[in-house]
Amino acid sequence: MKIPSKYIENAVDQIASLPGIGRRTALRLVLQLLNRSKEEIDDFSQAFQLMKENVVKCSSCGNVSDFEVCSICSNSNRDRSIICVVEDIRDVLAIEATETYKGVYHVLGGIISPMDGVGPSDLNILSLIDRIENEEVKEVIFALSATMEGDTTNFYIYRKIKDFEVIISSLSRGVAIGSELQYADEITLGRSIANRQPFSL
Repeated sequence: MKIPSKYIENAVDQIASLPGIGRRTALRLVLQLLNRSKEEIDDFSQAFQLMKENVVKCSSCGNVSDFEVCSICSNSNRDRSIICVVEDIRDVLAIEATETYKGVYHVLGGIISPMDGVGPSDLNILSLIDRIENEEVKEVIFALSATMEGDTTNFYIYRKIKDFEVIISSLSRGVAIGSELQYADEITLGRSIANRQPFSL
């Protein structure tokens, strides 16, 4: 599709670079933004600039945060002896929405996927081992997606921590095989956490 403005074309290219957004959708969004006032556009762009400048990774769990330690890790009501291992922030949000889990998290920042060039060294795994070694951790829950990549990551971490005196569990298979955690409904996900099982190979 030929766009009669290089500025609109550039904006479309930027929006279309986001995952899941094609050029037609990108053009529709850009044209909608074009009709907004300059003040609205300034607010819009500033929101992203401020996000990039101020959002950091929690020094404890790797979750996104406005502060060095995220609101979950700094909450004295959370049980720090239970660590739920997840892929990214979307999984934290999904589990938190169930209002059933009272432990803390460890965000890996992805899962092992050789096809995508992601190996163990690309993930936040060493800091998880460090937490288990140096904190009073009683249980580690694997809450990764029930996919081949998720299972591979579970197995890799299991081999690294199996000799520590911690319970290693995983979500019950209420979360369907092959599905991503973030898309599970809250009731199913909540039950999967509550009915978690000992991790087995």
